[in-house]
Order: sequence, then structure tokens, then C-alpha cells
Amino acid sequence: MSRFRFSGRFDALRLRAWLNRLIREFFHQRNVLEVETPVLSVAGNTDPNIASFSLEFGGRTDGAPRTRWLRTSPEFPLKRLLAAGVGDCYELGRVFRDGEAGGRHNPEFTMLEWYRVGWDHQRLIDETVELVRAALALVGRDADVSKTSFRDLYCDRLGIDPLLATLDELRDAGAGIAIDGEGLNRDDWLDLLMTHKLQPSFPRDQLLAVHDYPASQSALARVREGDPPVAERFELYLGPLELANGYHELNDATEQRRRFERDQSVRHERGAVVPPLDERLLEALPALPDCAGVALGVDRLLMALLDTQRIADVLAFDFTRA
Repeated sequence: MSRFRFSGRFDALRLRAWLNRLIREFFHQRNVLEVETPVLSVAGNTDPNIASFSLEFGGRTDGAPRTRWLRTSPEFPLKRLLAAGVGDCYELGRVFRDGEAGGRHNPEFTMLEWYRVGWDHQRLIDETVELVRAALALVGRDADVSKTSFRDLYCDRLGIDPLLATLDELRDAGAGIAIDGEGLNRDDWLDLLMTHKLQPSFPRDQLLAVHDYPASQSALARVREGDPPVAERFELYLGPLELANGYHELNDATEQRRRFERDQSVRHERGAVVPPLDERLLEALPALPDCAGVALGVDRLLMALLDTQRIADVLAFDFTRA
């Protein structure tokens, strides 16, 4: 095929346009405001498992940093808008992640992220499911809906308690996974069990919402006290594809700074680039209203709608042809 030709399919281009229209109408009917936020920032994502692109600005900065970071999601500026009082809002746009290119990943992709004031993660699960089912209807499909806690999922299907299991027990449950497990911690093994043992068995026409994650996987979510405590977080799967990741949002700036600094320490230990903290977000967090937010991968959703395992099929030009 000539290099000028596009990566995907004409039906995928049309379906993307219909899906974008559906998304905007979905939120218009619910009085959720569409906003646009910066793609470039003075701060980057500290998550040890996500790599940010950076660039050097060549113009006048008046003392501001020349290094700017391409966003890996619009989360931080959206939360600053929420803290300023904008109310329910969403953004549909491009995000960027370094080092992620392959069958299911492209370094630039489309993310839908939205926030609901006064909601928790459980209520937001229902709205996320409603949106995905509306998208499925575009191609004449529907899906059964199931909810389970992270703990119950692992107990029922793997016979281990993910919140209490020892590292050795998690390794034993992962027997047969073709990977060098040297140096992997509990969260690494929990992730591997999800991606290699659990996800492949999720039924194609099932929407599965997994909620209440281990507190160690809280990221920007609130942690609910208990024995043991759990993070008020959910992920939504359509068949084996992870579509969305949502939180009952943390608004404790001191705790969030601690988590960011912990991430930076892990990145330093791994020899990875350590982006600066988003001090503007930390300043805004005390004013963040009680809310829940979720990020949904639009390209992943399109892959599910077209029943393809290749992200290139739903892009006009993938990374190899960009």
C-alpha cells in the first residue's frame, strides 16, 4: 500500500463523526458544558507508568519554564475549572503518551473526559454505561451490564483476595504468565492478573464495571476507610477492552502532593524523566467540589464498535503513517 494512503477504513471515519455527534448531544441534553483546555502545560504527568512528551518553547517566557509538556489527559485543567465554579463539564480532544505505539496503542489518541458535581463513582458508572450503550446502538448492538468490586472479581474468578494476598500468593496465581517477574511488586502482579488472566475471559457483549480498587491504586481517587481501605475508583470494560477509568475525586491537596511525590520517587528510582508537579492543580484542589470524573478512550470504543483489535483501523493515519 502506498504511504500516502490512510490507515483505517472509510466506515470508521464516518462512525467517528457519528460518535462525536452522539457524545456532544448526550451531554447537551444533560446540561454538561463542553470546554477546551491547554494541550501544553508547565507540568507533566507523574504517574510512573505513563510517559509524557515534552518540547522546548523558543519564544519569550518572561522567566517561565521553556520546557512544556503535552497533556496525557485534560484532567488537571478540568479540575481547575471545577474549582473555579464552572460546574459539570467535559472535554473531547487529543492527548499524547510517549512510548505507546502498537496494535492497541497510538502515541496520540482521542479522550473524552467529564466531571459531575455532587456525584460519587457509583453514580458515574451508570452514566458511563448509558453513554457506551448509546454508542453501541449506532452499530445495532447492545451489551449486558454487570458490576463487581475489584475484591469480589479476584476472589470469585481466581480464588485470591487481592486486598490481603501476599506477594507469593499473587505470583502463584500468575503462574503461566510468560514474563520475568523479578522485581515486580503487589500492584504489578495485580495488573498482570487483570490483563492476562481476567480480561481475556470477559464476554464480548458484556459491559463490566469493576469498582473499589486497592488503596495503593488510588491515583487521584478518594480512599474510603475500612479494613482494608479501598480507593473509590472504577474501570469499565466492554468485553476484554478497557474503555474508561473513573474516580470519586480527591480534593485533599496535602494527600495529593504526597502521592505525586511518591510517583516522582518511583520515577527517579527507575531512571525515568521526572516531570514537575502541577502546582496550579494543587493550589486549586481545596476548592474542588465533591465530584466524580471519568476518562473514556474514544479510539478504544470505536475499536469495540467495529470489532477490531487494531487501533490503526479506526484512525485516519496511525503513527506509522502520520
